[in-house]
Amino acid sequence: MGPFPSPGRAFSRRRFIQTTAGAAALAALAPFAAATPALQAGRPLVFAHRGASALRPEHTLASYAKAILDGADYIEPDLVCTRDGVLVARHESNLIDTTDVAGRPEFAARRGKKTVDGAVHEGWFVDDFTLAELKTLRAVERLPLVRAANTQYDGQFQIPTWEEIIDFVAAESAASGRLIGLVPELKSSTYFASVGLALEDRFLATLQAHEYTRRAPLEIQSFEVANLKYLRTKLGRRANLRLMQLVVGGALRPSDVVAAGGQLSFEQMLTPAGMRDIAAYADVVAPQHRSVIPVGKDERLGAPSALVEDAHRAGLLVHTWTFRPENRFLAADFRDGKGENARNEAGSIAEMQRYIAAGIDGYFSDDPGLGRRAAGA
Repeated sequence: MGPFPSPGRAFSRRRFIQTTAGAAALAALAPFAAATPALQAGRPLVFAHRGASALRPEHTLASYAKAILDGADYIEPDLVCTRDGVLVARHESNLIDTTDVAGRPEFAARRGKKTVDGAVHEGWFVDDFTLAELKTLRAVERLPLVRAANTQYDGQFQIPTWEEIIDFVAAESAASGRLIGLVPELKSSTYFASVGLALEDRFLATLQAHEYTRRAPLEIQSFEVANLKYLRTKLGRRANLRLMQLVVGGALRPSDVVAAGGQLSFEQMLTPAGMRDIAAYADVVAPQHRSVIPVGKDERLGAPSALVEDAHRAGLLVHTWTFRPENRFLAADFRDGKGENARNEAGSIAEMQRYIAAGIDGYFSDDPGLGRRAAGA
């Protein structure tokens, strides 16, 4: 099977899959273009943001397990690197907010400051720990005041490695009889390269070492550009593979662009010309969801922007981030008045459906169960 058809060439998920994949194809891990239920149903893809992070501490096997149980099409491991060169799942290099490291006296002396992606951070950093040391830590809820229910799981789970996640998802796929995608993000590539822990070749080696990642649905994402271009040269174009360019708004520039003295901003990347440039090396543009439908001064949703139309015309899919189910994260149209930290399932589903109507091809959700309900089972 060849590369994905371009949205600019009359791409249609409904026409893309004409037949239902049989049990034998699932057992054989058929390429996901022929097996992903979302494509068969003509609905957008649901990406479990850091797992089911609204319901379990992020980037734990428990969070991924909950996401899979709730029907996510893909789970997301953000990848960083230990001092001894092992890729593990954390949203950032700093461990202070998502582990119990601050309460570990044996590591007190390792607290420090580092500049990562142009910002100064203070805490404990993954690249100062070996994997064996990191495995002695336990995950905690990153937003304990917002997601107090998740704190009941504090201290229960280790930090998983990328290879452990691959094996776990492969096992869940075999148990459930459905293909489950992986959408890893390479975090802070320029920083890790600067400390002698470049991510890309380590990542490529793990892909090749595992049968599941050679054939299962895979989208590789980054806010940087050079690493995606490098991965494209190494991986080529495959039926089970997409590369995703993450984008934020405004005049900020990707870290690798800054390091190289370039001037390309994320704002420029979201212009029609910028998206044509992205399409030369990536398959997906992934902006913040408010770039697709912005909010006004009253914090209510306005009219959709031209972003989806421009991206499709350039031949790119659009996968947005991130939908969260608490009132504080919703546009004012969908809040229910029960408090900013209250979980608002109906409001969250309604908000996602507004964005689906704007033509997005997939979206990241902290609660993929709600994401599936919004998209249609």
